[in-house]
Amino acid sequence: MRGIKKSIFVTGVVMFAFLAGCGASSKSANDYSDYGYAENSLNTDYGMNTSMEEEAVEEYATTSESPSESVREGRKLIRTAKLSVETLEFDNLLSYVEDRTNEYGGYMESLDVYNGSDYGYDNDYYESSYSGMSYSSDRRATLTIRIPKDKMDSFLGEVAEHSNITSRSEQEQDVTLSYVDLESHKAVLLAEQERLLQFLEQAETIEDMITIESRLSDIRYQIESMESTLRTYDNQIDYSTIYLSIDEVIVLTPVITQEKTIWERISEGFMSSIKNIGVGFKEFFVGLVIVLPYLILMAAFVLLIIWFIFFCIRRGTKKRQKREAKLRAEQMNAMQQMSNQNGMIYQNQENRGKQ
Repeated sequence: MRGIKKSIFVTGVVMFAFLAGCGASSKSANDYSDYGYAENSLNTDYGMNTSMEEEAVEEYATTSESPSESVREGRKLIRTAKLSVETLEFDNLLSYVEDRTNEYGGYMESLDVYNGSDYGYDNDYYESSYSGMSYSSDRRATLTIRIPKDKMDSFLGEVAEHSNITSRSEQEQDVTLSYVDLESHKAVLLAEQERLLQFLEQAETIEDMITIESRLSDIRYQIESMESTLRTYDNQIDYSTIYLSIDEVIVLTPVITQEKTIWERISEGFMSSIKNIGVGFKEFFVGLVIVLPYLILMAAFVLLIIWFIFFCIRRGTKKRQKREAKLRAEQMNAMQQMSNQNGMIYQNQENRGKQ
């Protein structure tokens, strides 16, 4: 009889763990989608089917909402914004953003600053139609800022007042359903953990304890994973993320509020051409002075090469002249010797004739 009771106890524990696993912690392909957990994987044994989940979400989202309040009240929303701005005072704006971030209770998640200057083509004078050669500052900064959600709009407004916005985008992600689903899963697992702890106290054999402890370990792991995801959600919800890009320019990009007439476009284009010509001459002079040391070095190198070539040619000419003079002298000597020999022969012949 005692063996039959043990078998029934172990069978009950295993069946309980199996049903709970199918309902709340199955690791099949349908589990933990999106942020780690499926939205419809709760077992009906716990009274949490799909329709009840949706009702829970709706009740959660409208708990503090009245007809006069916004539909956003009570929902779990993750807000992010991307902002690109221009400024004539780079250091002042960067310092201002850092100070306001601290004053609003936020923090700087990342900050990258590049300080430098470059010569090249820019579009500072006109947005897209006219560009010219000009000295352009190349200081820029990219920031990732976390601001409390209720102060995000005020922070963006203040940044806009102290800079020139070139692009702006905002996104809002509603994670209410996933958040409530995670909490529901967690509640189910906590209830299952409580039951298994009661079973563990009643276990009489080591095999029973091992079976229950194995299931408890799996449940604890899932609960910790869910709590970690919920903490991540809370951080993203409570602190909105702002990706801010700051560029220092010489002339701010103009904001075009209406289409320009033909004469306005002609006059602006003509003035832009005149300005670019003046800037071109100025930059040419500045560039010439900058590269002057290189030009002097190159000129000295070219003169050295020319002198070396001239020296080699002159030296070769002298050697050739010496060889030619030596050859002429040898020819003259040979001719003189031949003449002397011919004279001696003629004299000998005359002497023989007289005898």
